[in-house]
Amino acid sequence: MPDWKPIVGLAFNQQEFDRYCKGLNWSAWRPSFITVHNTAVPSLAQRPNGFSMQHIRNLEGYYRGLGWRAGPHLFVDDRQIWVFTPLTTTGRHSPGWNNVSIGVEMLGNYDIEAFNSGRGLAVRRNAVAAVASIGRRLGLDPATIRLHKEDPATTHDCPGHNVRKDEFIGDVRAKVAAFYDGEHAPADPHPDD
Repeated sequence: MPDWKPIVGLAFNQQEFDRYCKGLNWSAWRPSFITVHNTAVPSLAQRPNGFSMQHIRNLEGYYRGLGWRAGPHLFVDDRQIWVFTPLTTTGRHSPGWNNVSIGVEMLGNYDIEAFNSGRGLAVRRNAVAAVASIGRRLGLDPATIRLHKEDPATTHDCPGHNVRKDEFIGDVRAKVAAFYDGEHAPADPHPDD
């Protein structure tokens, strides 16, 4: 069995996660884009209080049991952003893109659960914040975000038909602007105009 990459196992709110990302250094591996997934099972209904540390440990056992070396990078629920596989190393989440992208798993089954209201909207907001923080730190254009189902080696509709890529990218762009408003803004070349 291949060597398992130990999980991080830390949970953050949006602002804490942004600070966490600012402290990371992608020197050994640098992803080209971020891939968005949904867990499907468990669904929001199956995790009424989101993920707990025990759930994260159970996921670790599940992926190790598959003989994998790692799992997705993040698990996002309606309350927090869990770092699973270290963001600065490759993970395992999409057959064709494991070596080139960060995998973000969103709690929910977005074929049947709402992504624009209720707990699904809270998951969406946390996922958008996480993707914005990572993308900003890595200099990735939000237009490079991909849905798991876009991987040619994938056979299922993940993250579900209720996740609209264009809306998600728009949300990430807005979050980047809100998080970093005025940061590194060029000086006005004509201040007296």
